[in-house]
Amino acid sequence: MSPKLIPAAERIARARKLIQQARELPPPEGLGRSDIAFIAQVKDLLRQARELVQFIPKTPTATAEMKEEVKRIYAEAEQADREILH
Repeated sequence: MSPKLIPAAERIARARKLIQQARELPPPEGLGRSDIAFIAQVKDLLRQARELVQFIPKTPTATAEMKEEVKRIYAEAEQADREILH
């Protein structure tokens, strides 16, 4: 069975959802945002979001609008990282 291809629009939507999950992740009691497990969880969600969209700009069917959306996803992930962890 071959892996199912996910359309670019779906990838972008999933990436945004992962970024939102990272933002909504509650810091644990005690160490809070300094907790290593919390940091790892946030970084992993943001990494997954970036990986979902990383190849979209390289596809021949990617429109200029899709490429801009990918740039926004990268910017949102970077902004979320700064807001959540710093």
